[in-house]
Amino acid sequence: MLLSLVLHMASLRCALPAAAMLGAAPPYVLAWGAWRLLSALLPARVYQAVDDRLYCVYQSMVLFFFEHCTGAQVLIYGDLPKNKENIIYLANHQSTVDWIIADILAIRQNALGHVRYVLKDGLKWLPLYGCYFSQHGGIYVKRSARFNEKEMRKKLQSYMNSGTPMYLVIFPEGTRYNPELTKVISSSQAFAAQEGLAVLKHVLTPRIKATHVAFDSMKNYLDAIYDVTVAFEGTLDSKGQRKEAPSMVEFLCKECPKIHIHIDRIDKKDVPEEQVYMRRWLHERFEIKDKLLIEFYDSLDPERRNKFPGKSVNSKLSLKKTLPSLLILGGLTAGMLVTEAGRRLYVRTWLYGTLIGCLWVSIKA
Repeated sequence: MLLSLVLHMASLRCALPAAAMLGAAPPYVLAWGAWRLLSALLPARVYQAVDDRLYCVYQSMVLFFFEHCTGAQVLIYGDLPKNKENIIYLANHQSTVDWIIADILAIRQNALGHVRYVLKDGLKWLPLYGCYFSQHGGIYVKRSARFNEKEMRKKLQSYMNSGTPMYLVIFPEGTRYNPELTKVISSSQAFAAQEGLAVLKHVLTPRIKATHVAFDSMKNYLDAIYDVTVAFEGTLDSKGQRKEAPSMVEFLCKECPKIHIHIDRIDKKDVPEEQVYMRRWLHERFEIKDKLLIEFYDSLDPERRNKFPGKSVNSKLSLKKTLPSLLILGGLTAGMLVTEAGRRLYVRTWLYGTLIGCLWVSIKA
């Protein structure tokens, strides 16, 4: 009986936040849709400013659960600028929580509404979210030969023309690193060796296309590149071997005590513009990431494991940054669900919003 109760409480620990975050989607999409219609005849920069504010409200609610409810410490190494900038954010990719890490840093710069992602094309079919991410400034890309460089440049140019603040998140590896997927890792290492590049252990060989197109398109618009390396504490097994990073669900269930985030701010003048040189530069940046992660996971000195070299700051986020958003969206959701008409609108938003969104992204995204 007691064990059953403990397991039930553990499941509720992640079920309640998930229900709140997903449950707020219909009222959020309705609010955004109303603004999209009202702003149709206004300049694009006016629409974008309000949309960024709306996005900040929703993502602040998400961070309430990921920062305040999980109890995970956020340890930041390096210098995170206090002021918001137009940047490209390059990070290693190992978990769905990586999307939240970008939010964790952006909110500390008051730039949360400016976060936009380069996303795998398949994610555009997500109910409600898939269409909205595209409208917010996200860019869906296909891999390898199917990568549409012209379309990506066109979208980035439109954002620059409207003065859209840019916090563009790219995961150059193209897929998540999972130590249990040995075939993926071996294939990545074989490709690096074949191309005369350093073989990497704790990250995959980065792909250059999206990063080069983004930088080449926005080089006169950007301030810097943020090179971000992330490690989750608690991802070593009993034998000292690295295991899979926590998923969003596992993270919400408090299975990660600390997040270690290392940041290098690279001025744009220090980034090579030609693709062939940028490819080498990007791989060198991932060599640096790999060395940091080798120190984190494989150091022979137990005192040096589970942390990056150098000084870290335990960065705590004030409830003032997240609680108001939770109350606003929670109130809107509850307001819809307490009446029969509201419940019908809620369900129809999920159904018709998903159908319309899928139709839209199949044509536009």
